[in-house]
Amino acid sequence: MKDDIQHAPLPKGPAGQFAWKVTAKTLAYTARRVPEIADDLWAVDDAMRWGYNWDLGPFEAWDAIGVPQSVERMKQEGVALPAWIDEMLASGRTSFYDGAPLAPRYYDGVKKTVVAVPGDPRELRYDVLKAQKKVVKENIGASLVDLGDGVLGVEFHTKLNTLDPDVIAMLDAAVDVAEKDFQAIVIGNDGEHFCAGANLFLVVMAAQQKAWDQIERVVTGLQNALQRLRYARVPVVAAPFQYTLGGGCEVALAADACQAHAETYIGLVEVGVGLLPAGGGCLLMVQRWSAGLPGGADPLPLIGQASLNIATAKVATSAEEAKKLRYLRADDGVTLNRAHLLQHAKQRALGLARADYRPPLPRLIAAAGYDAARTIGMRIWGMLEGGYASEHDALIANKVAHVMCGGKVAAGTEVSERHYLDLEREAFLSLCGEQKTQERMMYMLQNNKPLRN
Repeated sequence: MKDDIQHAPLPKGPAGQFAWKVTAKTLAYTARRVPEIADDLWAVDDAMRWGYNWDLGPFEAWDAIGVPQSVERMKQEGVALPAWIDEMLASGRTSFYDGAPLAPRYYDGVKKTVVAVPGDPRELRYDVLKAQKKVVKENIGASLVDLGDGVLGVEFHTKLNTLDPDVIAMLDAAVDVAEKDFQAIVIGNDGEHFCAGANLFLVVMAAQQKAWDQIERVVTGLQNALQRLRYARVPVVAAPFQYTLGGGCEVALAADACQAHAETYIGLVEVGVGLLPAGGGCLLMVQRWSAGLPGGADPLPLIGQASLNIATAKVATSAEEAKKLRYLRADDGVTLNRAHLLQHAKQRALGLARADYRPPLPRLIAAAGYDAARTIGMRIWGMLEGGYASEHDALIANKVAHVMCGGKVAAGTEVSERHYLDLEREAFLSLCGEQKTQERMMYMLQNNKPLRN
């Protein structure tokens, strides 16, 4: 049930008439199949949302349209409706569902009475927890919520759950709160997407005003917050789903473990707007692609592939593909039912906490080195000469290679994580100053697709 949806006006015009005809007949057919195919209308809604990826089930959509006025129009147009619809309206009810998140109810057309929607013990929802007064701390961009059993939830609630200073501040605060009062942290939400990346509007506005200090503060804040999550004294589990892009991917990468929905589109896509990952994404890709590499082995093939994935904004189209691209670990969990994702993530976090969790220790990284970056640069030059990349694509790709290879150091030089983060931040700021990058950012905001310039 979507309590916050206002009744939609009944459509007009040719397109509206077509949409109305399809919708009306679909809703009426569904109503006539109750109780033939299911005794309860909520089960029909669940089936259509889970099985066919509808945003709203038929009866939820009917409530959103407005039942009395739509039924009246259907009757005027000769659409056959079952008797239980008239009986429901005659009883004084104007919707199939009602009740707050804590106690949702529906009209049972068989029993001709209002019945509570049965709860699912495997489902954990932020709206229910908030109704139970479980909010620990919140601001405009994010909330800290007690998930129960000593687990602290971090919920984003910006547009598309993008990262902004409020969200970053709450990620940082989560570590302070959890280390004091909780056993683990879970990062997830009830929204349409896990996180579509950084708030691009804030970045491009600051870049056009040449407010470099402002951009640096935001980038540094994100780096520090995600590093704190990585080395928190309690385990951190991310629950990514749907869009997990750019900064959202970096949040997932920073967690000790992920419990991902099977349908997760995850990747470091900053190149599409003329930038590169600067919240630790490059650093973590270096660590994941070089993990387990024997001493003395040449890291170039692995670092080269990781650099190419970033430079081409490679996005995994499922959780399983994400493991091959190393956005997820091989042992990260995958949940098929989106409704159970947060509960599964909570149980994974509790498992880590109860297994005597100890945070990882920072370690030095053997950099691939300047010569490796130059070798990758030759491949970039080939793509440029072959017409597969623009001059600006090549500029960004070379900066990615520079960061991924550890900067101007000799091969095998051991450098700190902070060294990589500094390289990320420096490259990000330099790209923000490029006119073509600013054009890419504005084009994405205005057209919702990348510009190739």
